[in-house]
Amino acid sequence: MTTSASTSTDTSADADTSSEAGTTTDADTAADTGTTEATVPAAAAAVAADDGPRVGRKRRRRGLAPGKPWPASRLVGPLLLIVLWAAASAAGQLDTGAIPAPWTVLRSGVNLWTDGTLTTDILTSLERAAYGFSIGLTAGVTLALASGLTRSGEALIDGTVQLNRAIPTLGLIPLFILWLGIGETFKIAIIAIVVYIPIYLNTHAALSGIDHRFVELAEVQGLSKVQFIRQIVIPGALPGFFVGLRLGVTGSWLGLVVLEQINATSGLGYMMFQAQNYGQSDVILVGLLIYGVFGLLSDTAVRLIERRVLSWRRTLSS
Repeated sequence: MTTSASTSTDTSADADTSSEAGTTTDADTAADTGTTEATVPAAAAAVAADDGPRVGRKRRRRGLAPGKPWPASRLVGPLLLIVLWAAASAAGQLDTGAIPAPWTVLRSGVNLWTDGTLTTDILTSLERAAYGFSIGLTAGVTLALASGLTRSGEALIDGTVQLNRAIPTLGLIPLFILWLGIGETFKIAIIAIVVYIPIYLNTHAALSGIDHRFVELAEVQGLSKVQFIRQIVIPGALPGFFVGLRLGVTGSWLGLVVLEQINATSGLGYMMFQAQNYGQSDVILVGLLIYGVFGLLSDTAVRLIERRVLSWRRTLSS
């Protein structure tokens, strides 16, 4: 009897102990679970706070490119110069005898246009520049292809062109006058030389820079000479060609302004030379502004053609 009572008492004690242990474990587990659930959002917030600067840094790294081009962005600089010019003239900071005000130059240009003088000079200058540019463009591309695609052509042409480049083109004017006379022929010839040199140099450099692996690929594919030029050479040389074309267009206007002051009876350069004799600085500025506008328009036209032809390229400017 005593043994049975003792056993019952021990069993009851063990049950109470197990009950208390179970209750304590459940409570502790619940408390730990609550603490963990409360800690997770705080940890997530901390991780997000740590990743914030990283995300910002990544976004800043993605913004290394210049961004989207502005519409008519190349007009901002010239317009700013005109605004500063007008402001300085209105404030009386400029000598009107040397640098007339913009409205004075504009009024002189309108008067010349009304008289018909400016129209004739512009058409004459455009004709000379067009003839010289066409000849220079044809010569530059032809010589670059002949020199860039054959070793014999490079031996015969490249050294001669480099020698011509080292000689000041305007220094050839007296010699060309003796050879071709003092008429229109020598003017067009000088403009053609000014144009063909940058076109040749940049196109030849682009041809020489074509990766030789493309040549090996064309040989493996069994391309003919014509196919090789059309599929490999021309696309590889076009970027350099357009750079030379832009320089050639600008060079044609630079050469024209000098040539039209030598035994010319019409043209913008002749108009400016006559204005110099009579001290008409406003007329001189009219001619310079027209040259600048023509240069900007021609360069913009070449850029638009380049963007259309080379639309397959992904560059920093695009």
